[in-house]
Amino acid sequence: MNVIVYNEQNVLSNLDIDIIKSITGTYEVNELVEMFKNFFYSRMILDVTALKYYDDINTYSALVKGLDPSKIIFYLPEGSSLCTTNFLSHLISLGIYNFTTNLNGVKYLVKKPNTLDDVQHIVNASNVQKSVKKSASSGAAVTTIEKPTASTNKGVTVLGFKNVTESAGCTTLIYMLKKELAIAFGQQNVLAIEIDKNDFNLFDDKAMISVKSVDAKRTISESKANIILVDLNDCTDDSFCGEVIYLIEPSTIKLNRLVRRNREAFTKLANKKVILNQSLLLNNDVFDFESEAAIKVFYNMPPLDERKRNAIIGDFLNKLGILGSGSKNSNSNKIFGLFRR
Repeated sequence: MNVIVYNEQNVLSNLDIDIIKSITGTYEVNELVEMFKNFFYSRMILDVTALKYYDDINTYSALVKGLDPSKIIFYLPEGSSLCTTNFLSHLISLGIYNFTTNLNGVKYLVKKPNTLDDVQHIVNASNVQKSVKKSASSGAAVTTIEKPTASTNKGVTVLGFKNVTESAGCTTLIYMLKKELAIAFGQQNVLAIEIDKNDFNLFDDKAMISVKSVDAKRTISESKANIILVDLNDCTDDSFCGEVIYLIEPSTIKLNRLVRRNREAFTKLANKKVILNQSLLLNNDVFDFESEAAIKVFYNMPPLDERKRNAIIGDFLNKLGILGSGSKNSNSNKIFGLFRR
């Protein structure tokens, strides 16, 4: 059974989950600890406005000393100073991994609490932001990324993309990612490469090129771009990528076709970074898919219009740790990934 503690965000009183105890008001941390340290509950849903000095990180430091943070879901005021990569990264350093700004997020976390891996993208984004600020203060170009994720040895971010189900949308997704990154970091700093195909020429973009697999490593090493997106297609050598993202279109026909062709398809994706692309699945559906496939979904990407700028693309890049709040178009309210939708 669960307990709810709320104050200003009384929408929690309408939460449709099993509740054993519900209290409302504003409390000192020590009051809350005394009230619940010997009280048995599965999850505490805590509206942080019920805490005195809830915008002070020391409040949370004191709270986790008295209560188990893995059992608490922190309900944050949307758009507040708490919903920033900097503040959240401090929470994560305290062992607080479960936070959201909406009821769907609460219900998701009740069923499936976060681990450090689920929120590591926020720490990454915070690190990128600090690096950008450091570069700017030292007179370097703001587009300099001191420590990006998925980087090669020379410090360039190289992300590979590979379709798992047939025609899962790598080409179009890379096109949208490239456009968003170019806005954030400058056209000259972003390059997209496809291997052994020529679909990129249909976009008529000089920063999207096609190469043979034997030329991929050389092309990357000679590029002056900071961020390189690679459509791997059927290329088996992905050693030049700092990280590879695997795309699954979760339609019934494509999933069944995949399993019939290779019954071990999902087994091979264990511990890989998988996204559901062109997906119409809701949060609960994603949870069921993960359980059935025995894999972790990194991101649930809905169908998008590639002709328009989509905020969800920025959200995805933020979760990857590439697009932090130091970029030109970041939105601190878009850092909750799946829980925002």
